[in-house]
Amino acid sequence: MKVNEAQKREQFEQCTAQYSTLINKICYMYASDMDNFNDLRQEVLINVWQGLEGFENRSKLSTWIYRVSLNTCISYTNKERKHSAHDELSDNIYSFDDSQEHMRQLKEMYQLIDRLNRLDKALILLWLDEVPYEEIGSIMGISRNNVASRLRRAKEKLTLMANS
Repeated sequence: MKVNEAQKREQFEQCTAQYSTLINKICYMYASDMDNFNDLRQEVLINVWQGLEGFENRSKLSTWIYRVSLNTCISYTNKERKHSAHDELSDNIYSFDDSQEHMRQLKEMYQLIDRLNRLDKALILLWLDEVPYEEIGSIMGISRNNVASRLRRAKEKLTLMANS
């Protein structure tokens, strides 16, 4: 069923409001600096806008948003990798009211995750969001068992990095 432009805009605004934190988190993990973060976020939003009308409810909307966000960030990062001047991202993408120690630990954790390859990074992000293995598999296009074994290896890599 076709929707008119006003319905599409309303659907897009609801979708982006509901999943803004998820989109920000994925873009943050693939961004090299704030300008890159903003570019990634804009690309994700464009792709969500363009694809929303074709979303067929064969999966949960959150699964589709994850997939669009991850695919956009990975594709964009691959294209932009040639221009790899990295500036430090500002510390606060999210507004936390937690202690400085918690913020330091969180920043350290995300820095370790950022050192993983793109697929492991995506798996860990989904796992941290408590997405079920079956849904992670659907998003990533791999089996549940493959999710479990790849996650185990990614966690082992993170542990080794944290202890070195």
